[in-house]
Amino acid sequence: MNLNNLQKKFYLPLICASAVSRSDQNFRKLISLAKRKKVSYSKLYEALLQNYLFAGYPSAMVSLKILREYFPNTTHRNTNDMNLYHYKKRGEQNCKLIYGSKYDKLIYNVSQFSPDLSKWLVLEGYGKVLGRKGLSLKERELCIVAVLSILKFEDQLYSHINGAARTGAKLIEIKSVIENLKLINKNREAGFGHRVLGKYIKEKGVQ
Repeated sequence: MNLNNLQKKFYLPLICASAVSRSDQNFRKLISLAKRKKVSYSKLYEALLQNYLFAGYPSAMVSLKILREYFPNTTHRNTNDMNLYHYKKRGEQNCKLIYGSKYDKLIYNVSQFSPDLSKWLVLEGYGKVLGRKGLSLKERELCIVAVLSILKFEDQLYSHINGAARTGAKLIEIKSVIENLKLINKNREAGFGHRVLGKYIKEKGVQ
């Protein structure tokens, strides 16, 4: 398979992965192909915007600036509020959806080494960013799986593989997101992702 044959639903994760890996040539090609496949600007914008949680502001700013080159006359209507109460409320809802019965343990464990991060994880991560409109949680989680495979953060990748499954992603979709990294010459990163996915499959007993 090559990039031209990629299914439309897999463009977002691979675009996010190419952005954080600084594969500019692949990133530009993917944006161009996604536009041709009628992947909306708003979905591309949201997917790349959330990358700042994992790869920092510089990565998000560079990729969003390039995205604008391909959609120069498209306006992005911001319908997301800036209410901290709403962030906290939807952050708790989303985080509990992702982690289920392990939510309280997660917050407790993080608070042991950083009370600040335990609060930001809910407020900033799952509330302000992942709670935004424009993408489903499933779409967001699949993008995160691709990004964390590139960055090789094992514990976080495991959690978000679980998150993708809990938000409706099929195992074959998660496998495909990881396998597609080979299309941008990230074979080692794909191998890492598959190893973590294999661990998840074994421990959860899923097929």
